[in-house]
Amino acid sequence: MRILKYILLLALLAVIGLSVYVGTQDSAYKVSRSKVIKAQKSVVFHYVNDYKNWEDFGIWKEEDPNMVFTYSDTTIGRGASYSWKGNSGEGKTTTIFEKENDSIAQKVTFSGNEANSYLTFKDTTGGTKITWHSEGNLGFMAKVYATFKGGAEKMIGEMYSKTLEKLDKVISYEINTYDIKVNGVVQKTGGYYFQQKITCKISEAQKNISIILPNMLRFFKDNNIKMTGSPFVIYSNYNLANNLTTLSVCLPMQDEIFTAEGSDYTSGKLEPFQAVKTTLNGDYSHSKEAWDKTIDYIKKNNLANTSGKYIELYSVGSAQVKNPSKWVTEIYVP
Repeated sequence: MRILKYILLLALLAVIGLSVYVGTQDSAYKVSRSKVIKAQKSVVFHYVNDYKNWEDFGIWKEEDPNMVFTYSDTTIGRGASYSWKGNSGEGKTTTIFEKENDSIAQKVTFSGNEANSYLTFKDTTGGTKITWHSEGNLGFMAKVYATFKGGAEKMIGEMYSKTLEKLDKVISYEINTYDIKVNGVVQKTGGYYFQQKITCKISEAQKNISIILPNMLRFFKDNNIKMTGSPFVIYSNYNLANNLTTLSVCLPMQDEIFTAEGSDYTSGKLEPFQAVKTTLNGDYSHSKEAWDKTIDYIKKNNLANTSGKYIELYSVGSAQVKNPSKWVTEIYVP
């Protein structure tokens, strides 16, 4: 009986000692890790800037396969967020600032702890140097956990390093696995479409499309409007000198829809026309190469330009499959 009392006393002293030790540790921490990703800066930035991709390159799901992710309506840019719930707790990451192809600032909450996180993207030899930096404060239980992991800097730093390593592997495959085929002259079918027209920088076109398209798809769903094909974009102006483009994000539909004056959404009708078709299998970052090959084909075959629309049609996109290597984009040049 006396031995049992001694054991309990020693256990109590150990708990008190651990509590005192943990309590004296600094709750504030700063962590920074960097990695050179073998891809151009714009590709790395846009991949990381979309939270739907974080589930694929983050190591957290490897450690907790049952972790559940939830995404906000918009997963790209300022205001975008995703949350998670797993065996070790739950949390949320929100983008509070972004600078195109340069940096992303985030607010992170995890089981009552808060942190500010920053990602920067710099051109360097061999690709893009991405630096992941965070600073915050740990609560008592988080400090206990970190103590057994060698401290907050080591624990969080190892997670960042492993995640950046995986990001490099994922991007190397998903982004660089692609194929472009010029299919030749085809008859492009027509029909009614619903559109939102914008003018923006050419460099920001894809980001804007990625933001607008989910909202339009939600509008169709909420109003029980049936799409008659795949989403597409019509380019009505493409000014390289001023880095500006005017485009319409479109959803095909059976009948014309009339909207109130001043609405962001309007209807249009695409007339059938002859076009040179090119198919891009893979990430959208290769679209410029696909467009260039299409124009080269037209020049080499002395094809006369006719009336019609300059179109990108997303027959398989991020709404159907997350993996960029499996996306299919069709280009039509009149």
